Amino acid sequence: MNETLFSQIQRLFERTYAQVGINLEDCLIDQGRCGQLSRLAGANARELSELARTFLRRADDQLYVGIYYSRWLIEQLERHDPRAGLSNRNIRSLIAFVEEINHALHAALQFKKGEREIASENFARNLELQARVDTYLVLLLFVAFFRKTQKVSRTDRRWLRFHLFAAENPGAFQSTNLRSRYLETTELAARYTEFLDTLNAMRRLEEIRAFRSLDYGAKKARVLALPNRKIAGLLE
Repeated sequence: MNETLFSQIQRLFERTYAQVGINLEDCLIDQGRCGQLSRLAGANARELSELARTFLRRADDQLYVGIYYSRWLIEQLERHDPRAGLSNRNIRSLIAFVEEINHALHAALQFKKGEREIASENFARNLELQARVDTYLVLLLFVAFFRKTQKVSRTDRRWLRFHLFAAENPGAFQSTNLRSRYLETTELAARYTEFLDTLNAMRRLEEIRAFRSLDYGAKKARVLALPNRKIAGLLE
């Protein structure tokens, strides 16, 4: 049986970090259920993307996960399958697709480790920062696969970074909290991935595994302690 893009990405993250213990594809929900959960999530949820969302709920000391993808996003990935090549036609859809898998996986791993404050702002920022970092690395793998014997070029990296970090507009959020969350995590992820680009494969794997084990405050401190800061006014 051919693996789905979803299962391939989940397996990649699990090989990198740890087994989550469930098939996250079983957590996929339809548009109707997404609407119900969005209403329960409150006013802030109305500002989040309608293309893809991850919902988390704790009940009876269990974590319940719902992952939603719009029909449009799935159609874009089917029409322009990133496994056949990355382009401007599919990169934004792939980013959204990968980030939601990543949110669900790391939420489950943290819950298994004993984290129960899943409604806290630090938990949300931790997931968002981790997803931006991991998605950048996934995109690099896609590009490297199609480059085969050639190295990923600076132009490739600039193109990926533009779509993942620069093309977003956190200032568009009306919610001060959401605006701050996405601005901060995007800037931190951009800076941290610049650092990761300087490491060889083995050192990078060790680094991202250590980084994932940190809470949000420690992740932020780790990034801000990096030398040669290039992003003006980085969250100080």
